[in-house]
Amino acid sequence: MQGVVLALGLSLAAAVSLGVTRFAYGLLLPPMRADLGWSYLLAGAMNTANAVGYLLGALSVPALLHRVGAPRVLLGGSALAALFMAGSGFFTTAMPLLLQRMLAGVSSAWVFVAGGLLAARLGPLWPRHGGWLLGLYYGGVGLGITLSALTVPLLLAWANARPHAWAWAWWGLAVLCALAWLGLAWVVRRLADLAVPAASTPTAAGTTAQQAPGVAWVRAFAPALTGYALFGVGYIGYMTFVIALLRDRETPPADITLFYALLGVAVMVSSRLWAGWLDRYRDGQPLARLNALLGLATLLPAVTDAWPAVLASGLLFGAVFLSVVASTTALVRHNLPPALWARGISLFTIVFAAGQIVGPAVVGWIGDGPGGLERGLAGSAAALWLGAAAAWRQRALAPQRH
Repeated sequence: MQGVVLALGLSLAAAVSLGVTRFAYGLLLPPMRADLGWSYLLAGAMNTANAVGYLLGALSVPALLHRVGAPRVLLGGSALAALFMAGSGFFTTAMPLLLQRMLAGVSSAWVFVAGGLLAARLGPLWPRHGGWLLGLYYGGVGLGITLSALTVPLLLAWANARPHAWAWAWWGLAVLCALAWLGLAWVVRRLADLAVPAASTPTAAGTTAQQAPGVAWVRAFAPALTGYALFGVGYIGYMTFVIALLRDRETPPADITLFYALLGVAVMVSSRLWAGWLDRYRDGQPLARLNALLGLATLLPAVTDAWPAVLASGLLFGAVFLSVVASTTALVRHNLPPALWARGISLFTIVFAAGQIVGPAVVGWIGDGPGGLERGLAGSAAALWLGAAAAWRQRALAPQRH
C-alpha cells in the first residue's frame, strides 16, 4: 500500500506534464480561436510549438538529471509548468502564446521523464509489483485529462462575461499544476526518507561507443520507428482538434465534458488491458494492432455525429493511446540487451516527438480546407493505419548473447 500511495503521488507528474500541460489545450482551442480569429492552422501550431518544446526538453533532460538529480528536476519542472501555463493567460498575440506553449513543452518533458525515473525506482523496493506501480504512474495522464475536462468548462462559464474568458481557464490550470507541485514535494520527501536507490542516468558525456545505437539495429527497427513516428502524427491531431469538432457541431457543453472526462478515465484504467500482447510478442504486432485500433477511434467522429459512436471513440482512444508508448518500450526490452535500453527508448522518443511536431499543423491546415476538421481527423486515422502497416513488418531481432 505504501508503494501504491507513492506511485499515485508521482502520477501527479504525469498529470501535469501531459494531461494538463499538453492535452488541456484541446479544450481551450475553440474559445481562443473564436475570440482571437485564428485559423485552424495557427490553432494547431500552438500544439506544434508545444511538441517542439517537448523534444528540446527530452534532449536536455539527461544532462539535467546527471547534474541536479531527478527530484530537483521534477519539482523545478513542475513549478515552471505552472508558471508557463499561467503565462498563457496574459497574452492575446500569437508569438508570445507560441513561446509559452513551447516553454511549457520543455518543462513538461523534464517533469514526465523525471517522474518516470522515480516511479521506476520504486520497483526494487516492491519487486513483485514494479510493473503495476509504473502503470499507476502513467495512468496519471488520464487523471490530468479528467481534471481538465471538469475544470475548464466551469471556468469558461464563470468568466463568460469577462473579456478573453479563456484566460481564466489558463490560470485555473496553473493552479492545478501548483497544487500538484505540493503533492510532488510531499512524495519527494517520502522517497528521501525511504532511501530509494538511484539509477544510472545516461548522459552525452557518459555514453560509450558500446551504448550508442548502432546503425545495424537502427535499420532493423526501421519499421517500428516509422510506425511510431506516424503514431505521433495521428494521435496528436485527434487530441488537439476533437473538442473543436464537437464544438463546431454545437454539441452541448455537458456532453463535451462527459466525453473528455470518460476519455481520461479510460486512460487511467488502460494500463493492464493490453499487457498480454506486450508480454507475448517480441516483434511489431502490438504496435501495429494498437495503431490500427487508434485509427478506428480517430475515424469514428469524422464519419458520424451519432453520440454513442462519438463516446465509443473517446473511450477506445483513451484505452489505447498510452499503450502504444508502452509497446515500444516492450519492443526495446525484448530485443536489446539492458545496456542499450536507454539508447533505444531515446531513439523511439525522438521519432515520436518529430511526429507530434508535424501532426497538429497538418491537421489544422487540412481543417481549414473544404473538408473541415472531419477530413483532418480522417487524415490522422490514415497516418495511424499507415503506421500500423509499417509496424506489422517489424520482426524480432536475433536473440542477444550476454
